[in-house]
Amino acid sequence: MPIILVATTNPGKLREYEQMLANVPGARVASPNDIEIWCEVAETGSTMAENALLKARAFHAALPPRAKEEGVWVLGDDSGLEVDALDGAPGIYSNRWAGPNTTPLDRNKYLIERLKDTPDEARTARFRCVIALISPDGKEHLVEGVVEGRIAHAPEGGGGFGYDPVFELPDGRRMSQLSPDEKNRISHRGIAGAQAAAIVASHSDIVSPA
Repeated sequence: MPIILVATTNPGKLREYEQMLANVPGARVASPNDIEIWCEVAETGSTMAENALLKARAFHAALPPRAKEEGVWVLGDDSGLEVDALDGAPGIYSNRWAGPNTTPLDRNKYLIERLKDTPDEARTARFRCVIALISPDGKEHLVEGVVEGRIAHAPEGGGGFGYDPVFELPDGRRMSQLSPDEKNRISHRGIAGAQAAAIVASHSDIVSPA
């Protein structure tokens, strides 16, 4: 039975990964609290891939002997919003570009203000997610998911989290207006998560070295 430690305490991310990894036979998604570890990981990478690897490697190194014996996989991710009119910003700084201690509402307002003079055709953007997955025997895997859209003029929808209320999909709906199942199928995290799930499923017989 594979155990997949998701290296985050973000409840939205944990909930989505529990749903996305549910198709791995017998898998159990665990939070750092479940395994009783925590690492303060400075996101000093210059790319999402580097930051995802920093998280996964730190949590893998911190696994207690019991967890290593049980064959725990470690999943670290980094994701963000890339806005073409802002030269790809906020990107890896998506959670902190509006300033310290800001809320998702603050960041959405800041984004809309930055784009107030930008015409609709130039408001193109994408969500990107990179997942770093480390198997119980220490092998590293990197997968990526991308979803294209544009930035709306005002937030809508009550679902999701982060920039979901201002991210408009090609069909006109916001990411925040999707059901959890649909979001997990088409979102950046859902696309990357499906690839991660396939890796775990295809290596479910891996156990940690004795």
